[in-house]
Amino acid sequence: MRLRILSLAETDLLDGFRFYERQAAGIGWYFLESLTSDIESLRLYAGVHRRVFGFHRLLSGRFPYAIYYDLTSEEIRVWRVLDCRRNPRWITAQLKKVTVRARPETRPPEQP
Repeated sequence: MRLRILSLAETDLLDGFRFYERQAAGIGWYFLESLTSDIESLRLYAGVHRRVFGFHRLLSGRFPYAIYYDLTSEEIRVWRVLDCRRNPRWITAQLKKVTVRARPETRPPEQP
């Protein structure tokens, strides 16, 4: 199955890298390696994780991050990689933005 990391998720990973690299040299790279490993594990375990706001959510094993993804018959799409230490309202808002803008198939039908 094809694994695709979408642009918002790439930006999230880069933001996390920068944050951890400011904490101490090399930790940013460890962050990327760890999250990449978590994302790669989706090739085996996609679909078994709890659903949150229409996405499956994989919690990272080493960092306080959540990987939000969905899957089709052909591919696994990683939409966001968000810091779980953020305000829950902020996380909810980020996921709702993706649902409304990038995932029109998940929008409720319009009222007449």
